[in-house]
Amino acid sequence: MGLTNLMEEEVRMAVNKYLKDNKNCVCQCEKCKSDIMAIVLNNLKPKYVVTDKGKVYGKLDTLDFQFDVDLTREIVNAIEIVSKNPEH
Repeated sequence: MGLTNLMEEEVRMAVNKYLKDNKNCVCQCEKCKSDIMAIVLNNLKPKYVVTDKGKVYGKLDTLDFQFDVDLTREIVNAIEIVSKNPEH
């Protein structure tokens, strides 16, 4: 498996879902998506694992309601930043 930051996968899925559900909130090009994800990841605590067992335990933390609230808040903040300063 190797060294993996579980937050990358969680953020990618959450950003894609949020943008799919809110198509008109910001540009949907790959550059803007990547910028949004980078901002969100820089504002959340990383969660590194090196085994499949660690991945399972790490995923349990993402089932918390507060995690969803924090993640959504960071996505909205990142979208606001990117929409005001697009880099494409």
